[in-house]
Amino acid sequence: MFPLHALKGIAAATLAACAMLPAAASAAGYQQPPANILKVMRAPSLPGPSISPTKDNMLLVAWQEYPSIARVAAPYLKLAGTRVEPANRSKHDTPGGYGIAPCAESFKLVAIPGGKETPIALPAGACPDAPIWSADGKRFAFANTTQNAVEVWVGDVASGQIRKIPGIRLNPMLNDELQWMPDQKTLLVKAVPAKLGPPPVKDAGPEGPNVQEADGEKGQSSTYETRDTLNSPHDEALFDYYAASQLLLVDAASGKATPLGQAALYDGVAPAPDGKHILVSSVRKPYSYVTTYERFPHEVQVWNISKPGRIAIHTVASLPLADRVPVHGEPLGPRDFFWRATEPATLLWAEALDGGDWQNTVPARDKVMMQKAPFTAAPVEILRTTQRFAGIDWTERADTALVHEIDLNKHWRQTRIVNIDDAKQAGKLLWDMSFDNKYADPGSPVHRTLANGERVIQLEGDAIYLAGAGASPQGNRPFLDKLNLKTGESQRLFRSDKSAYERFIGLSGQSGSFLTWRQTPTEAPNAFLRKLGSPISADKGEAVFSSTPAVVTHIVDPTPELRQIKKRLVKYKRADGLELSFTLYTPPGYKEGTRIPAILNAYPLDYADAASAGQVSGSQQTFTRLYQYKYLLLAGYAIIDQASFPVVGDPKAAYDSYLDQLKMDAEAAVNEAVKLGVVDPDRVAVTGHSHGALMTANLLAHTDLFRAGAATSGSYNKTLTPFGFQSERRSVWEAPDVYRKVSTFFYADKLKTPILIVHGTDDANPGTTPLQASKFFEAIRGNGGTTRLVMLPHEPHWYAARESNEQLVYEMLNWFDKYVKNAPPRAQKTAQAGQPSPQP
Repeated sequence: MFPLHALKGIAAATLAACAMLPAAASAAGYQQPPANILKVMRAPSLPGPSISPTKDNMLLVAWQEYPSIARVAAPYLKLAGTRVEPANRSKHDTPGGYGIAPCAESFKLVAIPGGKETPIALPAGACPDAPIWSADGKRFAFANTTQNAVEVWVGDVASGQIRKIPGIRLNPMLNDELQWMPDQKTLLVKAVPAKLGPPPVKDAGPEGPNVQEADGEKGQSSTYETRDTLNSPHDEALFDYYAASQLLLVDAASGKATPLGQAALYDGVAPAPDGKHILVSSVRKPYSYVTTYERFPHEVQVWNISKPGRIAIHTVASLPLADRVPVHGEPLGPRDFFWRATEPATLLWAEALDGGDWQNTVPARDKVMMQKAPFTAAPVEILRTTQRFAGIDWTERADTALVHEIDLNKHWRQTRIVNIDDAKQAGKLLWDMSFDNKYADPGSPVHRTLANGERVIQLEGDAIYLAGAGASPQGNRPFLDKLNLKTGESQRLFRSDKSAYERFIGLSGQSGSFLTWRQTPTEAPNAFLRKLGSPISADKGEAVFSSTPAVVTHIVDPTPELRQIKKRLVKYKRADGLELSFTLYTPPGYKEGTRIPAILNAYPLDYADAASAGQVSGSQQTFTRLYQYKYLLLAGYAIIDQASFPVVGDPKAAYDSYLDQLKMDAEAAVNEAVKLGVVDPDRVAVTGHSHGALMTANLLAHTDLFRAGAATSGSYNKTLTPFGFQSERRSVWEAPDVYRKVSTFFYADKLKTPILIVHGTDDANPGTTPLQASKFFEAIRGNGGTTRLVMLPHEPHWYAARESNEQLVYEMLNWFDKYVKNAPPRAQKTAQAGQPSPQP
């Protein structure tokens, strides 16, 4: 919006007033924010890069910002932790049920170097998924969702043309539905069986009782396992029907499809690097009504498909129902199966040695087993981990791999360099550190794709490359390092300039070059090809080589009106001396020294030690884009964003002091924003999502810092999630006082500050069911509080539809305008409240 202080004359003032009026209500009773906000919300989205394995091309993929409410409202079934649309077999949700799977709006092929652009003509009404590159970089495949099917499409890089492979309907319900085989000419797909018949029909008569039984055996299930569970025999029949898939080998050139085995409920499917074996995991009965399909019985097999007509099957494990796994624990038996990245076919997996329970004290928590083709010899143990096994990262050399383990009790991680073929070798410790310590994060190894499609850590002699976020007291400055695994010596090849946010996205096919994604608050993100130069003298932590950038892409700014928004990093301390930070945004046209209304947004995070809790994360040099509460910048509010709200303590008991720390966090943030001369201390609001919504409610109930709040998709009564929340592992019966003190529901009679409660009616997160919002509203209303409940139809945990997000911004703006921006000063309000009511 044009700055109001610059408008002259009555006509200009009238124009400004009109710009701030709500737009006309949209269809079906939805409301919209003012026109200036609506324009920004509907601006085109920015694309992101997908680089080919051969580094000579990239696809710029732009994703739909907000789907229509019609798409979000598409009918779906809730089946054992999944949401499937019966009309086309598509997944209705993202992993965990937190949102609606987005559609790609556009693909654009960009040559590296040079930047020659080739738009990809997507089919009309297409809803493509992310492209999957072949290892040779010549093709890419993607799933495309239509009204009645999820199709397979293949793109040709040389021509820029795409085509549908006819006759195949993908079944993505249990994942792994589309991938390249090691020959890079064949696709392995999970298809809807051809002769499945009609879906099971529910009996017309009344159902019998839903019976569950406990036999006295103790065994907890995590709160988060009760997501969209089965509830009846009919649900079981629907799960059998919609989860069934047929494995097919599909020639990407001719489209010829060859069936593998029989139709079954396949979830994990992974080809071995040799192209002759496939790891196949299938779901078996009996099912459970208290957990998701991941905990159902599973049959894990290796198929030898070298002769497709005569598949040889080796059973690796028959896993029983695992519906009594300790909270934050692991099931017993083999788990986390994966292939070694090179031939011959070698399968590995982990097994718990501590009963799967982190509370047990043992010398080693996990062991890693290995079994080689032809899988006739017994598996052998190759290593043990003191803490929980967290994976193996293969390098290009068979004698060098990185083994990771984590300790959730200490928030600690370790990485060792090992030769898995030498069982007697202890391994060399590479990293031993808190995973909360962002400043010391060494980064992640850079990988390359082998000809067989496997991704391995790229080696240059004994050195690997590491790319990291580069967290620092001044904000994130991404880097690229080169680390010698033998000597431990490290060189910083690149670090983002302080005036930009530039992150590494891939090594180039040209020697001494790499690709970055660069942006500033006023410059849209674009890809650059950087050429390493000569060594230079540099301060500690800075790059020791010069580098020269050359632009590859030319993405333009879709919302130039946002460039007037300013942001800055603000650092301060809370009462106990802990260092904290937030990003302060000021609206377009803001004059320094003017106090304006503000909105604080935060999300409490748990830390095992104070040293890491106050570290700065994020960057003030990113290209400014708005979402949800941030749109209120265009209505004249300042935003105190991503305020540090650490909850510090032993993870076993951190929530004992949750409320005290929450109040200290909030007081420190608000006081600092006021001290800067930007924020009016009498006009501050607070908002948060999910665990941040509980924070919002608690701050309104236990402090007088805020005039109003907006809580979205929250959980306000933790006794309804009795088997843990966040990092709290104790049950409500083990720590009843903690659950009660954390829950604002029990303080509803004290909550007199206005609170807007927003929730999606189809929230799949077991910790934030819609019941949490409605019961909290009833509690506040019944105790004489000021509140408004907005239930957004069809929305999951994260609101997806354009109409829903416009409604959310409309609600927040009206609520905060009424109770914050235009509210009378507190003293005046108190005086008015003390006056006798006028007599009729």
